[in-house]
Amino acid sequence: MAFSLSACGDNSGNGPADSATSSTERTVDPVKGTELPIEATPEKVGQGGQEVCPYLDGDWLQNTNGQRLTGTGTDERFDPPACVFWSYEDYPQVTVMVRHMRTNSDAIAVVDHAAPIDSTLKALEPKGWSGGRRGGDGKTGAVYAVWKDETAVVVTTAQEQSVKAQKIAEETIKNLKL
Repeated sequence: MAFSLSACGDNSGNGPADSATSSTERTVDPVKGTELPIEATPEKVGQGGQEVCPYLDGDWLQNTNGQRLTGTGTDERFDPPACVFWSYEDYPQVTVMVRHMRTNSDAIAVVDHAAPIDSTLKALEPKGWSGGRRGGDGKTGAVYAVWKDETAVVVTTAQEQSVKAQKIAEETIKNLKL
């Protein structure tokens, strides 16, 4: 897959894209989940379950996404755990995945896999984050995926509007103080 860093960078000369293009890219110590492949996504756990997402309130989520919450599960392969929220369908209404990667390039690759730059619009919120967004097309839901430094946040929703996925990503980033 072709990838252009300039498509995601802030071009200010002091943002995350600058560090990704330097020859001395910073590498951080591995955390839980870094051993998983770039394309790893949350398992579809928790349908009918009552696990608590450690960083998103269920009532807030169902009001934001516009679907009744019928179950929640967490995928403990990630740190923090990925959260899977269910409604009445046989597929999740929302999945939220935060990946702390070893390098900025790996975080960008996670976002590019979830929201490829050739098929999504640019996402630049919250301030300092960059990535892609795509609304649903009637067959798949919306996605909002952004990165900053070595962290990637990917939200998928069964809804058509990517603004709902964006609000969930912003709340996740705020609540985890990323």
